[in-house]
Amino acid sequence: MAASEKPSLRVRYKDLQPRVIVGLALIAIALLGGWQGGLVFNFMIGLAALLMFREWTRMHLLRRALRLGGFVGLAGAVVLANEGFFLYAFAAVGVTALGYFRRPAAGVGALYCGIPAIALVWLRAQDQGYELLIWTLAIVWATDIGAYFAGRTIGGPKLAPKISPSKTWAGLFGGMAASGLTGALLAIIFPLPFAVSLSAALAAGLAVAAQVGDFYESHVKRKAGVKDSGNLLPGHGGILDRLDGLVPVSVLVAGAVWAAQQ
Repeated sequence: MAASEKPSLRVRYKDLQPRVIVGLALIAIALLGGWQGGLVFNFMIGLAALLMFREWTRMHLLRRALRLGGFVGLAGAVVLANEGFFLYAFAAVGVTALGYFRRPAAGVGALYCGIPAIALVWLRAQDQGYELLIWTLAIVWATDIGAYFAGRTIGGPKLAPKISPSKTWAGLFGGMAASGLTGALLAIIFPLPFAVSLSAALAAGLAVAAQVGDFYESHVKRKAGVKDSGNLLPGHGGILDRLDGLVPVSVLVAGAVWAAQQ
């Protein structure tokens, strides 16, 4: 094959089937947990945070015994959030991170895994929390799907080849377009607290944040010398690989909702 010749569609989409199967299963679990809310949803979020932290600390070669404090701290933070003590929950995440002052990478991991978890629990607890949660999750999913298909189909110039060689400008704009359309449709379907046009604009902007989250996680993996954060999810890699876009988006949405209430 010549250097300028594109791979066939079959090669470009060789991982599509496992990605679709696992992706649909994860979406179903998220929708069911979000609909249930309360303890069911918060347990699911807490489990995801612990699995993320496990993958993070394994990438940074943290000894198993040193992970225990992080697991306890993050679990305690989610328990506090479940009881409605959100300020104490964020404080617990901060204290957990400070406990790794001799291993700053692990401290960053505690913040990276803990803050989005508390943000999602807080968001679900608000009025229209289920609708806002679905909107948040759906625009991240739409960003991933749009970026995947646009990037694999169109290809073209790389966005940041030194960080993530597979990401393209086409993928970025494809993700923004898919997210904006999804935001508009959800604003029509659900009684969201903002207009259709604003929902579309916000979703397109948050698509950029989601892809920045993707790049950051790629940067972390590159520094750690690994391709995937784990192998728990066929076609996707690890939990961190699957939730990297949700990390910044969840925090931004929760922060915006909180600011609008002040």
